[in-house]
Amino acid sequence: MATHNDLGKHGENLAVDYLIAKGHTILIRNYRHEKSEVDIISMVSNVFVFTEVKTRSTDAFGYPEESVSAKKQEKLKLAMEQYVLENNITSEPRFDIISITTAKGKTDIYHIEDAFYH
Repeated sequence: MATHNDLGKHGENLAVDYLIAKGHTILIRNYRHEKSEVDIISMVSNVFVFTEVKTRSTDAFGYPEESVSAKKQEKLKLAMEQYVLENNITSEPRFDIISITTAKGKTDIYHIEDAFYH
């Protein structure tokens, strides 16, 4: 069985492949600012997409996306603001969540676009 970190890394790799298949250009992975980290920053149709990836081996304790708390969202927003400033971005960014569950040899990927506004 994979460790927690291995599962997370595996999930991020699956998410990158998924986003590329949907036409995203991956700009950076694991962007850090102070105590915040954005798993994937990509671009699609002139939109900068900041994606949080959550991976679990079971949904017995809830769906992975449910673990993106208001506090986590605030940290992600701070990292996004820094990235926008550093790169002089003028277009409106978007926050997505990719929720991945790998259970019983099956992988389910659920992509929530504009996740913080629903």
